Amino acid sequence: MKKYLKLLRVHHYIKNFLIFGALACSGNFFCKDKLITTILGFISFCLISSVIYIINDINDIEKDKLHPTKKNRPLASGEISKFNGIITAIIIATAGIIFNLSIFKISSSLLLLLYFVLNLGYSLGLKNIPIIDITILVSGFLIRVLYGAWITNIDISNWLYLTVIAASFYFALGKRRNELKKLKGAKTRKVLESYSEQFLDKNMYMCLTLTNAFYALWSMDKTTIAHYGNEYLIFTVPIVLLITMKYSMNIEGDSDGDPVEVLIHDKILILLCLVFIITMFAILYLK
Repeated sequence: MKKYLKLLRVHHYIKNFLIFGALACSGNFFCKDKLITTILGFISFCLISSVIYIINDINDIEKDKLHPTKKNRPLASGEISKFNGIITAIIIATAGIIFNLSIFKISSSLLLLLYFVLNLGYSLGLKNIPIIDITILVSGFLIRVLYGAWITNIDISNWLYLTVIAASFYFALGKRRNELKKLKGAKTRKVLESYSEQFLDKNMYMCLTLTNAFYALWSMDKTTIAHYGNEYLIFTVPIVLLITMKYSMNIEGDSDGDPVEVLIHDKILILLCLVFIITMFAILYLK
């Protein structure tokens, strides 16, 4: 069972909690109908994302065997056969579609389909095209936020969308930067030949600056203040700065750059994120 959970990349479901972002920031988190809808959407998205991971692993078996860490993945290591991987993908895809049908909306379903198509294209070759590869990684984060908003009919501030986009570019560029540093000379990711550390560094920190600026602008925007009926969100800005600084410190260290791996292996970063979530909930819900 453990090897199949590893195949599904369950630990990467952390990224899918972005689906709850719209509901949490709307002030309606404890609205029963919207919360149930979001939970079902979360499950559906997790299952579909696992299908993409399996397809990617099937497609990259030979390359992963040459990678220092990916060689330990269930398919690359031979723990799970290619046939069983395909069967698992079919079962998981069917379950994901069923969960999505339970909250069916044309707009959100098309968005989920777009996520699948983009990432399928990524697995089948788009990941080898510079800039396009990063853009698809970014789209995954944005689609998660949009999906959560559309299944619950919640509007999100443009500042928050810009914050998510800028932060996502920062994560994606940081991932490529550390892959480039760690895998020099290794033939495991063709697109790295098109990037330089200088290019990735400059654009990574440009996006980090924009992330903090966009978030600060959202927290002090008059529309935001009027919507929540208080001006206290500005006090979360220092916490966001601390989170991004700690994340940057990890990226500058020995990390492989994967956002999920960076988070789950840093207790201080997890603590800062919890402080941010608790503070946000206190400001939005304890009036």
